Amino acid sequence: MAPSLSPHSRGEREPLPVTERFAVVIPALNAGKTVGDVVRGCLEQLPDVVVVDDGSTDATSAAATAAGALVLRHPRRRGKGGAMKSGFAWALAHGFDGVIGVDADGQHLPSEIPKLLRCRNETGAEMVIGGRAHLFAQMLPRRRRANRFSTWAIALFSGTPITDSQCGFRLYTAELLRRFPLRAEGFDMDSEIIVRAGMAGLKIAMTPIEMGFVDGLATSHYRPVSDTLRIAMTVLRVRFFGSGSVSCDNANSLTFS
Repeated sequence: MAPSLSPHSRGEREPLPVTERFAVVIPALNAGKTVGDVVRGCLEQLPDVVVVDDGSTDATSAAATAAGALVLRHPRRRGKGGAMKSGFAWALAHGFDGVIGVDADGQHLPSEIPKLLRCRNETGAEMVIGGRAHLFAQMLPRRRRANRFSTWAIALFSGTPITDSQCGFRLYTAELLRRFPLRAEGFDMDSEIIVRAGMAGLKIAMTPIEMGFVDGLATSHYRPVSDTLRIAMTVLRVRFFGSGSVSCDNANSLTFS
């Protein structure tokens, strides 16, 4: 791994001595109005950008392709976790050292990608999560309480001192993605992988990030009741039973464009 940078001695915009090759994976569902700008922003940071169109009924695939992304398409919706797993499988099959996950709605700023890479470089962590704890005060009260509670619970069950368990702006190494199967197909995959990594003793690091916008209520496909219950069940299942049957090495029902 490349030598560590000192954040005090180098500016945020200086080139990073990163020798690993990461692909950006953007899960997208009916994001035709926003995904093009997100793709273009990501291409300014890294040369390999993949959009996984999770059964969209709008122009998501066309907008992503026009912006320069490789597009993988699910013929029907599988969920965010399913879309990310298809992106993971593609990246592993093409020899990448890891994946950076970015949302398609503009909530995650591509200009923040260097922070994830820098944290990986400095800490050697197998997963780096973009932290929003300093922005929780800007969230609606119910969303803020949900984030704080879920973060506390997942930190407890995973044995890791994370401060934000729900942010999807993350770096995953190939070693982590190959290490264990992932079963979850929805938003609960974000929690499942933290618990599995923590239980396996893999290092998880946090780095504070800025956001395009904080709440994301207008663009999110998250269903507060059913998805929160699914996250809870997934975390309990993994922690106490370790069950799982879907590996990142398996991508299915995909078309390419």
